[in-house]
Amino acid sequence: MRAAVVSAFGGPEAVEVVETDVPEPAARQVRIKVAAAALNPVDAEVRAGAFGAGGAGEGGRLGLGWDVAGTVDAVGVEAGWTVGDEVVALHAGLFKSLGTHADYVVVAAGAVAKAPASVDAVHAAALPLNALTAAQALELLDLRPGQSLLVTGAAGAVGGYAIQLAARRGVSVTALAREADEELVRSLGADRFTAGAVGAGSVDAVLDAAVLGGDALEWVRDGGVYVGVIPGASPASVRGVRVGTVEVVGDGALLAELVGLVDSGVLTARVAGTLPLAEVAKAHAWLGEGGVRGRVVLVP
Repeated sequence: MRAAVVSAFGGPEAVEVVETDVPEPAARQVRIKVAAAALNPVDAEVRAGAFGAGGAGEGGRLGLGWDVAGTVDAVGVEAGWTVGDEVVALHAGLFKSLGTHADYVVVAAGAVAKAPASVDAVHAAALPLNALTAAQALELLDLRPGQSLLVTGAAGAVGGYAIQLAARRGVSVTALAREADEELVRSLGADRFTAGAVGAGSVDAVLDAAVLGGDALEWVRDGGVYVGVIPGASPASVRGVRVGTVEVVGDGALLAELVGLVDSGVLTARVAGTLPLAEVAKAHAWLGEGGVRGRVVLVP
């Protein structure tokens, strides 16, 4: 089978599509025949060496890809899934020998959920990593209806899901994005919009999807909450602000809830476009141009 890997760090050209063995599922694992797999910024960061070589796999290779939509192709014992099930899953982890940018991938059975019925596999593949990140970040924020939340990077994938999920909870959302994105973020449920002017201490909480750090922290009121999206990269607490970061984990039960919200029209899975797996380097170059609204999705 084919898989996208990195053997040496670099630009988009560093991604290779190699032939490798089809993986076999162990106990409580499933193998998925990939129908679609989203490309995320974390894949570009792994490719560029932002996290080092860590647990590089065979031959020093690192597999790429976290999101997958496809069909269960084989199951280990106690997997709880059946061959032929249409599913989505999160294959989390910076350092893995095989990611979801491949023809087949093995994932933990507990990270799998039934695929949405209302969208195709391409759009389903845009859900797991970013929607789970947004949902798990909101759990950390622990906001009540009527409280105020500022989402930075609001037009991005995590930011967009966060707006929709927070608005559903009755949280008042201010979206920070480029002026050209105002219509988009308001359509997702933002009550207020700003392209940069945010008053110090003006909101109960910030979800810092744009990784602004200390600047975003200043916008939180005394005793409020700041949650970032890069583990270990949050600013130091000031003024009694509770500071944390979300480290996304595979959670099939939560993913199933998010799938249900897609099918009920609460969540919108956005896709910028598709490219074949063979053109994964071109997909990385596209992502690197910036301003991509929705995910670039790889298809076999």
